[in-house]
Amino acid sequence: MSNTDHKNYDQNEPLTSNTAPLTDSTITIRAIKSFPYRNVKNIILRDYDLKNKTAHDLFQDSLKHIQTEGAFRPFRTVKFDRMKIYTHAHGSKTVNLVINFTHDDDWVLDISESCSKKLCDYGIENETEISLYVESEYEEYKANPVEKW
Repeated sequence: MSNTDHKNYDQNEPLTSNTAPLTDSTITIRAIKSFPYRNVKNIILRDYDLKNKTAHDLFQDSLKHIQTEGAFRPFRTVKFDRMKIYTHAHGSKTVNLVINFTHDDDWVLDISESCSKKLCDYGIENETEISLYVESEYEEYKANPVEKW
């Protein structure tokens, strides 16, 4: 390939998080079974409507996926009760491979049925990653983040 054929990165190209409409986004749900053993399995939700769906809808859709997909059989006994943004698209990533320890006050989603806040109101956009986990296990792991093999 010659230099004239090579296309350098264009600062004016849109980010992939901005190219998909909020009603047709792809997000990743990181179902966490075990923090110390880093047992995490991703659920990829394509064509997801961030403009009209609530955090409760996302929580229910994630649980339904776990209950119906064979690859998630080991996760079916986990009593998930919390969702939190792991990372935004094109944002900096955390050094912890399991969960983001920061932003406990503003990145946790209200998954209660009574909350009508839409996913886009949390700043969730195309290619955002969200952790699904058990809150008590997270608190225990955060107090003593020892990884086991």
